[in-house]
Amino acid sequence: QVQLQESGPGLVKPSQTLSLTCTVSGGSTTTTPYYWSWIRQSPGKGLEWMGAISYSGNTYYSPSLNSRTSISRDTSKNQFTLQLSSVTPEDTAVYYCARAENLVKYDYWGQGTQVTVSS
Repeated sequence: QVQLQESGPGLVKPSQTLSLTCTVSGGSTTTTPYYWSWIRQSPGKGLEWMGAISYSGNTYYSPSLNSRTSISRDTSKNQFTLQLSSVTPEDTAVYYCARAENLVKYDYWGQGTQVTVSS
């Protein structure tokens, strides 16, 4: 059974960089053909895909967030990390990490972590 757990600060100040880590257990981030994604949901809005890192380490980003988003991984810790720069209150959301087969079939999700951007 694969489990994902998000961690990171729940409060970030405007203009700072949001950094979240997803720790994976029961599976490896290097296993084909899985992609490890970050997805968020802002209040009153639907799910927004932010980006992903593949089993081989390639990264993919939403065009709308590409300039502010970076996803990396630490294979020794079986973790992958999201960094979102220059945050504003509009980045307040519940952030999820998830696994997807070929970026299509999402089968495992973390429980989500609330991040609030406020001074």
